[in-house]
Amino acid sequence: MLKTIGQALFSTGLQYPKHSNLESKGEDYEVRTYDATRWVSTTLTGMEADAAMNAGFRRLFKYIQGENEKKVKVDMTAPVTCRIEPGAGPACESSFTVSFFIPQEHQADPPTPSSPDVVIENRPEFTAFVRTYGGFSREEMARAEHLKLIESLRRDGVQFREDPYYRAGYDSPFKLTNRRNEVWLLQ
Repeated sequence: MLKTIGQALFSTGLQYPKHSNLESKGEDYEVRTYDATRWVSTTLTGMEADAAMNAGFRRLFKYIQGENEKKVKVDMTAPVTCRIEPGAGPACESSFTVSFFIPQEHQADPPTPSSPDVVIENRPEFTAFVRTYGGFSREEMARAEHLKLIESLRRDGVQFREDPYYRAGYDSPFKLTNRRNEVWLLQ
């Protein structure tokens, strides 16, 4: 338990999903292809991404602390992603799927979640356009970075899907400096 809490608090010793960098476009963005992997996920609906991410994180943290059929603790990983599927209009609820990457030792046979609100997601290989930024990411900041990524991709004549898009966070809220956040758009 202390190891998992330490990983969550200080973002050290975390496993990441494997990916290859295809190319880099200067400071604007990079192109990554992620291997097919399993993630533990939960989906919420609402008007605010930050509230959904907090609630989703708490659900998933219970899973890695042993709230699963095997009652096993699972190491914390990074990034924590949030797939955002915007609602049909400005006053419509959006769908937010918060996910933790399942560590390599559990990829082949991840523990089944005990909660019906938590599922194991099989993500096929995918290519993402990634914009990295620092600081404590909040909804407005992530949205601004998302729009900058769209602008960069359009500038370069790149084909991409505008929706859904992803927010990815690599650091605990207790890490004060050198924070890493990303927004992803899929190819």
